[in-house]
Amino acid sequence: MKFLLAASEVPEVSFTSDVGGGFNIILEYVWVIPLIMALSFAVILFFGKSLGSIKIGDSETPASSTIGIAAVGTCFLLSLWAGAAWIDHRDNFPEADATSVLEHGGDGEHSDDAEHSDEAEHSDEEGAPAYFDGDGAPLVDASVGGAGAAALVEAGEDGHSEVHASVAILKGFTWFQSGGHEFTVGILVDGPTILMLFVVTLISLLVHIYSTDYVHGDRRYTHFFAFLSLFTASMLFLIMSRSTVQFITAWELVGVCSFALIGHWWEEKPNSDAALKAFLTNRVGDMGLLIGMIILYFAAGRTFDIMTINEMAVAGEIPRNTLLIAALCLTAAVMSKSGQFILHTWLPDAMAGPTPVSALIHAATMVVAGVYMIARLYPVFFEGFAISGSSINALALIGAITVVFGGMLAFVQDDIKKVLAYSTVSQLGYMVMALGVGAWTAALFHLFTHAFFKAGLFLGAGSVAHSVHSFDMKKDMGGMRKFMPTTFKTFVICSISLAGVFPFAGFWSKDEILVGTGGWGLFGGSGGSNGAYTLMLVMGLVGAMLTGAYMTRVIYLTFFGEFRGHGHPHESGKRITIPLVILSVFAVGAGLLNLPPGFITGEEAGWQERFGHFIEPQSAAFPPIGHATPSYTLAIVASILGLLGPAIAVFYYFNRVEARSKVEGRSLTELPDGLTSRVPIAKAGHTLLAEKYYLDHLYTDVIAGGTKGPVADMADWSNKHLIDNVIDTAGRTAVTAGQFVYTKIDQPLVDGAVDGAGKASSAFGDELRKSQTGKVQQYAAYLFAAAAVLAGVLIIVI
Repeated sequence: MKFLLAASEVPEVSFTSDVGGGFNIILEYVWVIPLIMALSFAVILFFGKSLGSIKIGDSETPASSTIGIAAVGTCFLLSLWAGAAWIDHRDNFPEADATSVLEHGGDGEHSDDAEHSDEAEHSDEEGAPAYFDGDGAPLVDASVGGAGAAALVEAGEDGHSEVHASVAILKGFTWFQSGGHEFTVGILVDGPTILMLFVVTLISLLVHIYSTDYVHGDRRYTHFFAFLSLFTASMLFLIMSRSTVQFITAWELVGVCSFALIGHWWEEKPNSDAALKAFLTNRVGDMGLLIGMIILYFAAGRTFDIMTINEMAVAGEIPRNTLLIAALCLTAAVMSKSGQFILHTWLPDAMAGPTPVSALIHAATMVVAGVYMIARLYPVFFEGFAISGSSINALALIGAITVVFGGMLAFVQDDIKKVLAYSTVSQLGYMVMALGVGAWTAALFHLFTHAFFKAGLFLGAGSVAHSVHSFDMKKDMGGMRKFMPTTFKTFVICSISLAGVFPFAGFWSKDEILVGTGGWGLFGGSGGSNGAYTLMLVMGLVGAMLTGAYMTRVIYLTFFGEFRGHGHPHESGKRITIPLVILSVFAVGAGLLNLPPGFITGEEAGWQERFGHFIEPQSAAFPPIGHATPSYTLAIVASILGLLGPAIAVFYYFNRVEARSKVEGRSLTELPDGLTSRVPIAKAGHTLLAEKYYLDHLYTDVIAGGTKGPVADMADWSNKHLIDNVIDTAGRTAVTAGQFVYTKIDQPLVDGAVDGAGKASSAFGDELRKSQTGKVQQYAAYLFAAAAVLAGVLIIVI
């Protein structure tokens, strides 16, 4: 017997799921993973130097790095276990699409009468979920709800009802209490959590291994690996956060670690300035984070629980205007942390840190934290910005602008790491734009593929710089393919993937974002998407052209032509090249995890599109988003445009610049009489890009300088005319008062009284000395007189 349990009859709604022990038990203990990295930080920091070195093979490796590698390697293996367990849990979960578990019991404890149900959620043609019975027949249609969502309950033979758990696993306990409110900390394990566990631990492991060679002999080698461990622990703590308070704590820990790692070589002023710039710029956005989270806390009935907030947003239990304000505030945090235009300026300067840090920050951790926050609190943004059925919103527009304007800045950089930094800005724009148009799965898929090819590019750039001791492509590189064949091949593979060329990983994720905009209507188009975001589609296509063009420029300046540096460059060691090879393999094959249905076999189901199946949340706390159908016409057009940019760059550099180099007998990096020197508009555009849209001038000279100058002048005037006058007046008053006391009180009164008392005592003493004659009869008379007086007193008194 099955029946629909009304919302009013449900005492409590929870998303806690029991994995049933056995192989899947790791899903309930994933909190061990960040704990291991936190312990690694403590051990390395306090004992790393004293532990000396460990001999591995023929080389001596400091124990600090060995501890870090062992810790993150263990975490990676546990993440693989968690991933396998999640696949099993997701595929074998009853009906695999349950939305929630209802906990019965008036005392707040689980009731034995209500633990599980046979519930499944499917989408009908209108997007509303429908519940099915065990035979697959539709039982009842119900809108996705919040805390009051209907749930399907199966009554047992004993009359007790059972409710099946959600696919997600949510565990927690009270962290602390304040003002009668309990602050919980715990884990929220679902598809996005498992995805980020794999990405963060794998990239961090490769970065740790790479760093043993790259920072070998560094003056703060132990300090570096300690903070790598803490950085990884902070990001792992963030991705499995159950509450917004826990999320904010981890968010700030990530910021603190980035400050320490970006400024690792703090003795050089540019490095410390870059660390401060990153820290302060992120604080600007973090004001939005705090305000947004506070708004959600009160709007959701004074709760920090992420699932509850999401569920209430989906159910319409939070007013849309409130969600809009909260979403706008949180978007400010995303703009700073994830480098969105116009708060992206810290990110290129952060290249001052060691290259492994750049790879870790820009590939898998800090900069994707903002994207992950949108994905985790997606109902707030989805409902607040009214993403479904729209054609533009603030989130999509910010992402689209970042895609194009961030990519254009990469063309005028001579530092190879800064080119990759602006590329990261542009690719983060793709992710934010995808979330803004409702392509949630596409955004997470691009985050996944981008982590591999961008980490490969950063580490490849570090490999070249490690050999030539410089990051300047024009002055100190060129012809490096002859000296570094492995680095060259892996760099080209990752560049092709970044450019979105078929069939590399970047093609599949970028194409899924473009089709998710719903802006293409030919031959089936992208039906099922969440709106018609045509502008975002155009911006995305332009961004694809730019990406291929500036990466072609990087490849030419770095690996072709003649070597323009000094010394004798050579290929890097195995600890650098092996991570590059591994990342290039993922840059090629990661896209196969989410092939469009029917792409190869023609079947709509099967092993294709597995990424979305395992990663996209299945609960009443996730909005009913649409999924665009593949558009092969759009894929072809996007590929053609994506190759047009590199084709133009190839013609310019490999044809014209190469030919001019042969004529002049030297290795040129550009045409001396190019458009920027002959056409005023081109020159003005180049200057605008070289000055980075004058945003640094605006922030540093106008805002900061305009604030510091007047404030400093006012402080100086106040110091001289107010504070100094007050202090001087107080001093003069004190002197006058002291003189008055000395001349009018101390000298005539105090000293006079003391001198008078002395003179009186002296006179009295003189008189007493006159009475001392030495005659016994006189002393006896004195004694008799005194006794008589005393007797008289006693007689009178008594």
